[in-house]
Amino acid sequence: RYWLTMDNPYVVAWHGYGTGRLPPGVRGGPRLGYLAAHHLLQAHAKVWRLYNDHFRPAQGGKVSIALSSHWIKPQRMTEKNIKECQKSLDFVLGWFAKPIFIDGDYPESMRSNLSSLLPAFSEAEKKYLKGTADFFALSFGATLSFQLLDSHMKFQQLESISLRQLLYWINSEYNNPQIFIVENSWFVSGTTKKDDAKYIYYLKKFIMETLKAIRYDGVNVFGYTVWSLLDGFEWHRGYSIRRGLFYVDFQSHDKKLMPKSSVLFYQKLIEKNGFPPLPENQPIEGIFPCGFAWGIVDNYIQVDTTPAQFLDSSVYVWDVHQTKKLIKVDGVYATKRKRHCVDFAAIRLQISLLQEMHVTHFHFSLKWSLILPLGNLSLINHTLVHYYQCFASELLRVNITPVVALWQPMVENQELPVSLAKYGAWENTGTVQAFVEYARFCFTSLGDHVKFWITMNEPSVKNLTYTAGHNLLKAHAKVWHVYDKEFRRSQKGKISIALQADWVEPACPFSRNDQEVADRILEFDIGWLAEPIFGNGDYPEVMRAWLHRINGADLYNFHLPYFSEDEKKLIRGSFDFFALSHYTTTLVGSEKEDAVKYDHYLEVQMINDITWLHSPSRAAVVPWGLRKLLKWVKSKYGDVPIYIMANGIDDDQNMVHDKLRVYYIQNYINEALKAYTLDDVNLQGYFVYSFNDKTAPKYGLYSYVANQYEPKPSLKHYREIIGNNGFPGPETPELLCPEEVASCSECRFFRTRKSLLAFISFVFVAFIVTIFFITYYSKRVERRYK
Repeated sequence: RYWLTMDNPYVVAWHGYGTGRLPPGVRGGPRLGYLAAHHLLQAHAKVWRLYNDHFRPAQGGKVSIALSSHWIKPQRMTEKNIKECQKSLDFVLGWFAKPIFIDGDYPESMRSNLSSLLPAFSEAEKKYLKGTADFFALSFGATLSFQLLDSHMKFQQLESISLRQLLYWINSEYNNPQIFIVENSWFVSGTTKKDDAKYIYYLKKFIMETLKAIRYDGVNVFGYTVWSLLDGFEWHRGYSIRRGLFYVDFQSHDKKLMPKSSVLFYQKLIEKNGFPPLPENQPIEGIFPCGFAWGIVDNYIQVDTTPAQFLDSSVYVWDVHQTKKLIKVDGVYATKRKRHCVDFAAIRLQISLLQEMHVTHFHFSLKWSLILPLGNLSLINHTLVHYYQCFASELLRVNITPVVALWQPMVENQELPVSLAKYGAWENTGTVQAFVEYARFCFTSLGDHVKFWITMNEPSVKNLTYTAGHNLLKAHAKVWHVYDKEFRRSQKGKISIALQADWVEPACPFSRNDQEVADRILEFDIGWLAEPIFGNGDYPEVMRAWLHRINGADLYNFHLPYFSEDEKKLIRGSFDFFALSHYTTTLVGSEKEDAVKYDHYLEVQMINDITWLHSPSRAAVVPWGLRKLLKWVKSKYGDVPIYIMANGIDDDQNMVHDKLRVYYIQNYINEALKAYTLDDVNLQGYFVYSFNDKTAPKYGLYSYVANQYEPKPSLKHYREIIGNNGFPGPETPELLCPEEVASCSECRFFRTRKSLLAFISFVFVAFIVTIFFITYYSKRVERRYK
């Protein structure tokens, strides 16, 4: 049905003849190459006309020539660079395409650059050549791009793998031809065997771009062909790369064939005829339960303890005549007044911004290193403690629940007091007891205002040794028990640990090896700290088995400590809820492909799905990963209450371009709703990261420029979701929630003294009644005597 006269004649013309250079200043290939191309074009035209005149009426087929091309983009968006890009495409694709599809002659850019070096067609030859193709046959990918394209042909511009843009250019340049992609793929390392994840995601990208070109750009693409069926000899690269859908064992006698994961991927894609919307990825309508926690995160609140002018007991006079300034009167002092929360101006601003969001909860971390600079109670920063007390009480006054983390690791000193950081940090068991003392002090000082505690916020397993993690778990458990035994009854709060939990997905969905790798990474990333607390009191068996295996192979010497039975009992169950921070999803594979992204310790290859949406920092936006994570937590640790303690993405700091974060918040919250509604996950709250760009640049819902906070579009969108308590639709039943009683210190005074209030009310009513009767009978007596 479809005939190709020649396959990639550019490669033959350019690389098949000589290496002689052209005159200085002229870019192009060897002269013999241009003559060869001239003859190739004439041969193609004769073959096409032969088929057209003698075979088409009977066979009804179509004939064309397969042209390979790259895509190129300007180094800078200048008119000169754009013209150079056009020239690059003319010299590679237009060399053969323009004579056939347009007017029978070479591109003008080639004519003007090469002059007499480029052969000329006669008018008769032009007419004979023009129109000798029934469709545009395109080869794109590793055949030409980044391999065989001579650097001269780039004209100092940047090569790209954007198939969609090339298709659009062909469509515009050659009068909307029918396009058949006759060769397209990428390649993987020659050592890769069956699980060729990298190949899959390049293939997915190219086919998705083809679909976009058809649907959105109006390009007439009617066919697509993967290259190639099986691994083989790849020209100048030999056997160092593989491009086949079937693996060939070149070392075996019979060259045994095995289908790769890409075969299954391509087979499923053909069955579905593309990428139809999956039901599980469609948004749903619904709302969250009453009392759902809608929150915002700020790693560390803006602390400004500058004393207010009202705290200065000195007396000043105004020098009206000379300096025009206040002059302090020596030896004269006013009465000192008590500090008040209104003295901290920074608090009022932050509270007003939070009120504008309509959030119900605000999550921030205390600074252990500043509260107890020496790491013990011998030196306490009372001013900072008072600031935190004021901040928490002001939050309660406006009905925002403070969620307070005792410790959050940062790069410098891990946010530990210097004395502790200097002597081993969490490697030192002394840090455990110091943390317990610090926590008890915080519960005592702030417990009247804080009912929602996090012991440790996002301890990074990437930066923890096994000994440090061991001590960290014991410290958390001891603090939880301190609160449970000494403070819970009077303060009536809840406390847990918050773990960072990004989802890990097998790169090849059909590969058992990749699934095993994903399961292993989840246990090392999340289970390491979660299993002892929420599971059986000990580390995951997967971790112990893996470390035993690699230690036995004399590759490493990492040993996971053991808990005593008493320690297991201490740690197991030391939680009131499961708090997790989630930002993105990672693909992992078992085949080593890219040494830079390969973890030899865990034997895992990090893979990037280039079709995923990515943030400026290259964080992948994968909303369904959150739902999978929540289901995984439920399946592992039961029906535990879950709070998504932080979820956010970086974006362009220009608040006009906040579309990515709007999309992120919308879709991640919708996936959380699916987990709650469809998967019966006990989800209790969701917190967006982060409050503002001043404390978390590029992540804030408020921009911060020139000492001014401005709400971004994502803030308004989040506020709308909060107002609706989710995504209600026409069929969503109305949820009637009881009004919450304002949780302020004044209200708490009256709520905790109900008996006293009842007695005072009784006495007051009795007093009024008594006065009424005394007055009434006094008047009757007066009238009687009159």
